[in-house]
Amino acid sequence: MLPKLPILQGVLPIDRSRVPAEIIAGVTLASLAIPEVMGYAKIAGTPVITGLYTMLIPMALFAMFGSSRHLVVGADSATAAILAAALAGMATTGSAEYVALAGLLAIMAAAFLILARIVRLGFLADFLSRTVLIGFLTGVGIQVACSQIPGMLGLEGGGGGTIAKLAYTVQNLHQLSVPTLAVAFVVVAFIVGCRHFPREIPGPLIAVIGAIVAGWALDLDARGVAVLGTIPSGLPELGLPDIAWSWELVAGLLPTAFSIFIVILAQSAATSRAYAARYNETFSENVDLVGLGVANLGAALSGTFVVNGSPTKTEMVDSAGGHSQLAQITTVVIVLAVLLFLTGPLAYMPNAVLSAIVFLIGLNLVDIAGMRQIFTQARSEFWVALIAAVVVVLIGVEQGILLAMALSLIDHTRKGYKPRNMVILKDDQGGWRTASVTTPGQFEPGLLAYRFSHGLYYANAQLFAEEVTSLIEEAQPPLRWLCIDASAIDEIDFTAAQTLRSVFELAKENHVRLVFVMVSDEVRHELDRYGLLTLLGEDALYSSGDDLVAAYRQATA
Repeated sequence: MLPKLPILQGVLPIDRSRVPAEIIAGVTLASLAIPEVMGYAKIAGTPVITGLYTMLIPMALFAMFGSSRHLVVGADSATAAILAAALAGMATTGSAEYVALAGLLAIMAAAFLILARIVRLGFLADFLSRTVLIGFLTGVGIQVACSQIPGMLGLEGGGGGTIAKLAYTVQNLHQLSVPTLAVAFVVVAFIVGCRHFPREIPGPLIAVIGAIVAGWALDLDARGVAVLGTIPSGLPELGLPDIAWSWELVAGLLPTAFSIFIVILAQSAATSRAYAARYNETFSENVDLVGLGVANLGAALSGTFVVNGSPTKTEMVDSAGGHSQLAQITTVVIVLAVLLFLTGPLAYMPNAVLSAIVFLIGLNLVDIAGMRQIFTQARSEFWVALIAAVVVVLIGVEQGILLAMALSLIDHTRKGYKPRNMVILKDDQGGWRTASVTTPGQFEPGLLAYRFSHGLYYANAQLFAEEVTSLIEEAQPPLRWLCIDASAIDEIDFTAAQTLRSVFELAKENHVRLVFVMVSDEVRHELDRYGLLTLLGEDALYSSGDDLVAAYRQATA
């Protein structure tokens, strides 16, 4: 049974001074994302109007049940593409049966998300370091920007991945539409120019309104500039997908639903974490899993397809000054009004305007300054970030984020595999200082203190044994006591316990007593469980360095 859920974490508390900025951000999101989600509906193979539905009930439900103050949930290109590939051939694209199958996939994805919350899989987002997040978002930005170039030139698009699209664009430059390019150029120039004015002036919003007016007044469609065309109005009908349910159908869609779940989990968590890190805020991955699950259930019940945390829409809100889900609630209200009264004017929106705006959003996600800082300050981590970005661009967002998680885990393992261990010596004032294990020196003649700087487990146990052996055999004068400073050791696994047993025997053969200082209760329990406490003796564990030195002096007096 699910625990009691916190509500409106992404909205409360409300800073009254920021309400106008949140409303403007919500209006901006609506004006920019409405055409975008209709494009995603085309990718998914569902009617264009279903794209608007993803910004109604699903967005409202995540704002209520999610914890991220920044994550925008709606239609997404990655999940839409996975859905379209799976349903191809199962029903006629755009038909009622096709939409019902899309709804069934949304229900199954929601079930996976809720199940993930029950077993607390939200921790997977903890394996995304800030370094990897910068690389991930940079890759997403490059991919998004490149995907919009054909639309800005009046070309059909072509190609699958980023490289294929760029190749298609170069090969078909002779077919570009000059009027379309002119519209895109004006929009880009206007929005970039507005950045020199106060942030409260929503350049993208003004550009969208101006483009709609121009499309109507100048009849741009007749002049060779493609526009969105007629959009039907009305609210979605609520209810379960109208389809003949069967276990065979569910089993057939299970792999697709699981793939969609992985993409939602990884991409949403990565985006939430990136923006939480940007503003030094906290969020709960597990609460967000519930919010995403409920949002997808709402999508299924309102006749649309799966929804996901969107990096591009989240950047839209952030760029417009929105810093809470109040902006998304504003968007929901606007989408409701659009569905009821304002679908007519959208027909005059040039497609190139949408492409130009999304192109700029992609460029905003490319964090050159962040990548340069990582390169300067943490060279090895820079390569991890770069690999994540390259994979996102060349292969895809879902593969990139999963690789990013794997790279973060590998990087963490690498640091634990070869920790920077030290010996502890006296300083000139009689206090304590640390030095490299290769530095000769003892705390007192015959007493050497060795600090192992990580948990002891199978991957670093050999390093521990090698360093301790070297310290015992090369010590001058010969050691009488070897103390292991366990202040940084938070675990000892089975392999490490066997290594400790071998080290004890080595020390005994060399007439060296092995003792420990600053052992946590958990590690003490593990020493006892492995039988090491009996081997060492209860008096081999000391709570402080002073107690250790006093005992050594008394034993050697």
